[in-house]
Amino acid sequence: KKALEIEVKELKSLSQVIEGVKEKFPGLVHWRVPVCNSAAPLENDFDIIVKTLTGTAINTPVIVNDQVGLSRATTGCVIACLFKELQISASFEGLVETVPGVNAALLKTKYVMNPEKDTLFRGEFEVVKELVATLKEGDKAKNKVDKIIDLNGTPKTGGTGIKQLRENIAESKLSYEIMDDAAQAFLKTKIMDNIQKYYYLIVFSAYIREQAAAAREAVEADKKAAVTLPASGKCSIPATELKIGKTFVQFMEENAGLRALIDTGKGNLQWERDIPPAALANLEQLAAKDFQGNLGKIIHDIYQTAHVMFGDMPQGDHKKRAKYRFASKTIMRILPPAKKTEVEGLIASKAMTMDLYDILGKCTWTVPK
Repeated sequence: KKALEIEVKELKSLSQVIEGVKEKFPGLVHWRVPVCNSAAPLENDFDIIVKTLTGTAINTPVIVNDQVGLSRATTGCVIACLFKELQISASFEGLVETVPGVNAALLKTKYVMNPEKDTLFRGEFEVVKELVATLKEGDKAKNKVDKIIDLNGTPKTGGTGIKQLRENIAESKLSYEIMDDAAQAFLKTKIMDNIQKYYYLIVFSAYIREQAAAAREAVEADKKAAVTLPASGKCSIPATELKIGKTFVQFMEENAGLRALIDTGKGNLQWERDIPPAALANLEQLAAKDFQGNLGKIIHDIYQTAHVMFGDMPQGDHKKRAKYRFASKTIMRILPPAKKTEVEGLIASKAMTMDLYDILGKCTWTVPK
């Protein structure tokens, strides 16, 4: 490529650019929240976003962007939408009930997750199921987040965005099975980070539900008469006047067990498929009896077992790689003790890799005399 130098005659920071935009849009409020790409926003980050949105009108546009416009921007959109849900719930619920003949239940769209989806695509991770059981109305908090994630996700799930925060975790988990060890280590961390993000969005949804109920009653005594609806006795507070009585950090302090739950539970996934006990016992028996003599039968049976275990995966390179990795790990598992110690030492010293052909080569190679 040809090297090219261009003189920089003017350089503006992001803050300077925003200040220039404010000249055209004087009501613009800009706030930067540094967030890690895959991990969940910090608890204080949620409060920063809530504080920035508090006092805005119900129809105030909220623009969220990041460097790429994928994970972090979508996460910010989900948080902003949950706050808008608080405004709608706290400001208009009582008002709607004053309209004669209106069935308020019909105005609340009921989101139902497709039951035919795989459990991981439904976000039913073990730590999430524990969270839902622990939170007050945890199922409703998760349901609200899933609806908003879908609306902010890809067209496939009814959204208009390009990132599906929940289903992306499941897709990454499927990819995990076909990666090499180095890629698996990176992807495992990313998967756990994204589970933690999904977990915190559900917790934040529960917090928003709690604060919406509290905000409807958080009116000074001298102002209550002005916002109380005679027909229902409920308050209809303008969105710009809604007050949040408790921060998300305070909510987490009151429910400190939720922090420990995600710290210990985000890795609670079945990272490898379990080989059926009968198949493993057969392979171990063949190896113990005569490893070299039964090697052909051992390889045949390993791949026969892999064919059954990965039968749910579509044909193609992904499935071939998954079966090959399974064969590599399984042959390593049943190696005779002396040979296994030798191979493990070579792998540790990076003289070879845990590859099926490398392992078979080491086990069958005879040094010429």
